[in-house]
Amino acid sequence: MSRRTRRDRASSPASAARCTVTVCRGCCCGTAAKVPRLDHEAQLADVRSALGDIEAVRRTDCLDACERANVIVIQPSAEGRKAGGRPVWLGQVNDPGAAADITTWVKEGGPGLAEPPSILDLYAFQPSLRVRAELHDE
Repeated sequence: MSRRTRRDRASSPASAARCTVTVCRGCCCGTAAKVPRLDHEAQLADVRSALGDIEAVRRTDCLDACERANVIVIQPSAEGRKAGGRPVWLGQVNDPGAAADITTWVKEGGPGLAEPPSILDLYAFQPSLRVRAELHDE
């Protein structure tokens, strides 16, 4: 089995045309202790099901924004970045409607290519520079 590096994946045509959706499922996000009354695995499965063939969806352990559990980060495609799109951090994504709004926006192009639904303004936040740098170094 060949081992591709992150750089190889980032430069491939398929990944260049896709947003990357990072779903936090670490110490707080994705736990019933922190966010009760939400089926966390179903939420992740729904996002993957809605975007799996179109966008890259990845699960990560912790994005270090635990006070905003559940956190989802939408990183723009290469085309979206060229158009001025930047990563969008969304916190407290704890309802199926919010996840559906996110997947609809990403299918339309995501950051830089499509306007997000205005309801997502309620979820958007800016993490610290350190936290942002760690996500983008992966």
